[in-house]
Amino acid sequence: MTAGPRPAGGPRPSTGHRRGIVSYVRRTTRLTETQQHAWDRFADRWVVPVPEGPRETSVDPSAEPFDLPALFGREAPLAVEIGSGSGESLVAMAAARPELDVLAFEVYQPAVASTLSRINRAGVENVRVVMADAVEGLTLLLGPDALSELWLFFPDPWHKLKHRKRRLVTPAFADLVASRMRSGGQWHLATDWQDYANQMLRVLTEHEAFENLHEQWAPRWEARPVTKFEAKGTAVGRTIRDLTFRRR
Repeated sequence: MTAGPRPAGGPRPSTGHRRGIVSYVRRTTRLTETQQHAWDRFADRWVVPVPEGPRETSVDPSAEPFDLPALFGREAPLAVEIGSGSGESLVAMAAARPELDVLAFEVYQPAVASTLSRINRAGVENVRVVMADAVEGLTLLLGPDALSELWLFFPDPWHKLKHRKRRLVTPAFADLVASRMRSGGQWHLATDWQDYANQMLRVLTEHEAFENLHEQWAPRWEARPVTKFEAKGTAVGRTIRDLTFRRR
């Protein structure tokens, strides 16, 4: 396993995912009138364009890593959220922690458009959104030691056995995160699927680059707001599992 970041200019780590297999399935890209209005007004301001690869939402392999100070207009610790959805937790957490630069990866344009509306209403300036596969984004668009925090809340659990190869949290993905996260950085995760929670716990406990900040499950992270999605899961009796791991 990879315990440290790759040297600057060295080979980029493998994503560990077979070509064509991603951790999400794209749904409709049709925007409502309100979402279209938000997209037209704010996309140029907060959505970061990236060179597209051969597959929709993929990143051109020749893409250069982001110049983060230029992207955000300052130098600050970087938090990344993968699968930010409509921005319910993203915008609230960014507003509560203005000292962070927050980069979100989300592949659904309607969700991104809704996020742009939230950003505007909250008046936050420390958020940027990338419409691209997060695995390729971390691999190609961020350099070593770029990450101070990674937020992964309620990723698709792919609960059917035949689909579990699509789950994002694997040893290979942990290798990738380790290569991008600075020493002392924290990876916050949450899921309402116990089987996936067990997989997350096992993968990160066994990875030499990470240490669990709790004996097993973390207490609910107070910085993470209760979203509508989480409330629905709780309402049908699912147990929410939080984990917090630190980069050694």
